[in-house]
Amino acid sequence: MNNKNRIKIVCGHYGSGKTNVCVNLAMLYKKRFPEAKVALADVDTVNPYFRAADAASQLEELGIHPIIPEFANTNVDIPSLPGELYSVFTKDSDTVAFIDVGGDDGAVALGMYADMIKDCGYEMIYVISKHRPLIADPEACADLMHIIEDASHLKCTAIVNNSSIGTETNAGIIEASLYYAKECSKACALPLLFTSYFPEVCGNITIPGETLFPMKNVTKQIF
Repeated sequence: MNNKNRIKIVCGHYGSGKTNVCVNLAMLYKKRFPEAKVALADVDTVNPYFRAADAASQLEELGIHPIIPEFANTNVDIPSLPGELYSVFTKDSDTVAFIDVGGDDGAVALGMYADMIKDCGYEMIYVISKHRPLIADPEACADLMHIIEDASHLKCTAIVNNSSIGTETNAGIIEASLYYAKECSKACALPLLFTSYFPEVCGNITIPGETLFPMKNVTKQIF
C-alpha cells in the first residue's frame, strides 16, 4: 500500500473475499500507524450476505471507525449509503479511509464520489479468486476489472490474489493459484500486491519469491 494515498479502495467480484481483505488491510495499517485516524466504510447498495458490518466490533476495539449503511445485516433491502461517507472524501480530512466496495454494483455508487477521491489521492485494489466462476480465467478477470473501472470512474492500481476455498484451503491450493494470479496480473497490466491465506486453516506458508499475507477471518460466514 502507498501511504501517500489516503483513500484505499478494495473492489472485486461477489464472493472474492473483498471484505476480509479490506478489513485485514485496515487492521494492519492501524497496527503500523497507531496514531493515525483510520476508518473503514462499507459501500454497498444491495445488502448482501458478506459485510464489513460483521467486523464492526472488532474494528472499534482496534480504534478503527466503521462507517456502515443503516440497514446493513438486516432484512431491509433499501439501497443506501451512509451520509458520513462524504466527510472522508473531503480534501481537508485527515482520516485514512479503507473502502469496501460491496460487489460489482457497488462501484456505481462509488462513482458519485470519483472526483473527490481523485483529489484526495487513492489506490484501488482489485481482489481476485481462481475459484469464482465468472473470473476463473485471466481474460474474464480483466473484463470485470474494466467494468468496475468504468462504473466507478476510477482505475485499479494493484491486484490481490485471494484464492481461498474456506476450510478446504491448504498450502497446495494457495501455491496452485499463483500461476492464475500472475496471468491475471499480466491481463490487467497491474502488479500483484500479495497472495492472502488464513493461517488458522492452512498453517503458516512460505513460498520462495512470493509475497504472502496471513489474514484473520473476520467475516463469520467464511468457515
